[in-house]
Amino acid sequence: MDRNQATGLFLISALLLVYLFFFSPKAEDKAKTQVTTTTTAAPSTTPAVAPVLVAPLDSAAGPVRSIELKNPELTLTFSTQGGRVAAVRLNNYKTFFGKPLDLFDAQSARYNTRLRTLDGHAVEFAGLNFAASAPQPTADGGQQLAFTAPVGGGTVTQTYTLPKSGYEVKYNLKLSGVAVAQEPLTFSFVDNVRQTEQDLKQNRNHSTINHYLASNDPGSLAEASEKPEEMKIATPIKWAADKHDFFVAGFIADSQPFTSGQFNSTVNLADSTFIKTLSTTLTLPVADVTSAAGGQYRFFFGPNQFNLLKAVAPNFDRNVYLGWGIFRYVNRYVVIPVFNFLQQYISSYGIIILLLVIIIKLVTWPLTYKTYESQARMKVLKPELDEIKAKHPDDQVKTQQETMKLYNQFGVSPLSGCVPTLLTLPILFAMFQFFPNAIELRQQPFLWAHDLSTYDNLIKLPFTLPYLGNHISIFTVLMTISTLFMTYQSNQMNTAAMQGPMKFYSYLMPLVFFFVLNSFAAGLTWYYLVSNLVTLGQQALTRSFVNDDKIRAQLEANKVKNKDKKPGGFQARLAEAMKTAQEREAQAKKTPGKA
Repeated sequence: MDRNQATGLFLISALLLVYLFFFSPKAEDKAKTQVTTTTTAAPSTTPAVAPVLVAPLDSAAGPVRSIELKNPELTLTFSTQGGRVAAVRLNNYKTFFGKPLDLFDAQSARYNTRLRTLDGHAVEFAGLNFAASAPQPTADGGQQLAFTAPVGGGTVTQTYTLPKSGYEVKYNLKLSGVAVAQEPLTFSFVDNVRQTEQDLKQNRNHSTINHYLASNDPGSLAEASEKPEEMKIATPIKWAADKHDFFVAGFIADSQPFTSGQFNSTVNLADSTFIKTLSTTLTLPVADVTSAAGGQYRFFFGPNQFNLLKAVAPNFDRNVYLGWGIFRYVNRYVVIPVFNFLQQYISSYGIIILLLVIIIKLVTWPLTYKTYESQARMKVLKPELDEIKAKHPDDQVKTQQETMKLYNQFGVSPLSGCVPTLLTLPILFAMFQFFPNAIELRQQPFLWAHDLSTYDNLIKLPFTLPYLGNHISIFTVLMTISTLFMTYQSNQMNTAAMQGPMKFYSYLMPLVFFFVLNSFAAGLTWYYLVSNLVTLGQQALTRSFVNDDKIRAQLEANKVKNKDKKPGGFQARLAEAMKTAQEREAQAKKTPGKA
């Protein structure tokens, strides 16, 4: 690894750190020009509304009752007060702490729908006690439950249909004979998110509100922000969803889109019960809910699993954050298909990750070989490079000029070692998003890790250190040791290795990543540990194919062939830049005080 390669490696590592700290927690691009996004310091967790006349709780339907519908995946608790879903339990999941996983309940969340009658009164469903019909079976083996209440001279009917299996709940809202004003109804949902995962910070930072416009534009609130966030949207919306790290509560419009929306999130770091408060307000068109069929909607209450969400609604799978740009495409069309294929035949996700590494390493081996071959060329050219340095010990510009001339003579590109590494970067960055967001790894044990979707904490500290936390991840320790060994071997293998500060940085970066990755998913650090070990094996095998004598003969042949050849392309531009810098330096020496 020569100075140019070392510089490239350092820049790549710095880029990775920048990505981790500034880009990885970010949401997808915000909506386009028709979406207005603002951040406000207001402490309120719900959108401000004008004072309204709320209808009193109607006791004509009897006392408030709870009604339960259940299928293998969901247990839904309905309340006649508001005729709403009051609680959702995911039957096949537990919290990290072993408790039943309630996506929300009466204490943590509340739904409400509001309309205005022709006489100017505002009616809120939360203030009405709906009459509930007995649950009825559906033709496909599901269950249907209807709530009715008199409003504005007519009737409001809310009908919920729970399928025989699955996470979707059909919802029909119909106003019959209601003297309603010609303004949209307002649907609101306040969701106080509880901690369900080991890492509270990640649980909080991965909780947000996503939405998808009817114009096919996705958007979301900033995930990792600890400040109040607000987004107002004045154009039709197809769906909106509260994402709780690994689980989703979504509301989808099937007949007509929501006409507008507002999304808010707030964080109270002193609150240990609720890690984030999400608030959604959507407007429903009157013409839709007053039609003969009523407004057709769906709820989705379930796991944040890519293949499952693909079938729910257009781009609903964006609730699984896979990175932005090319990194999302790598995850969606490369990593996920391979991962899904392997899990059909292998039950251990630790082994699946190991095989995923091997497959990726085999595919990228030609690039790895090119990098190693470039390092071997630099090693062979070390005597000439040392001679140039000795010839111009105090003239850095002249040393660089002579070095570039030498590269041109022997047909060596200073970027040939960096370019193959850069081409593998999309996979590197994609993995940083795939493993922390893959629900398949949630609560999957491997070796000493109890859950591959979060850090392994076999070593717990009695105190908390900045950037490190109160634990030490063994997978991260082993990954760091293997990276340091790779760095040492690379520096020993290449006699043209870095010196001084650059050599120090080559050992510093793995230590920096130890602090960065200590709280990342164990699946990710296990992936990089295996990747390092496979890379060491690849290097050992590659060395048997790369012969220094053959490389020297090839370089000598290139020298003869390039004897009268002038530098071209990048090398020519670089040589010209160095020449210009040298001329400026010489001019500055002749005229002191001027650059």
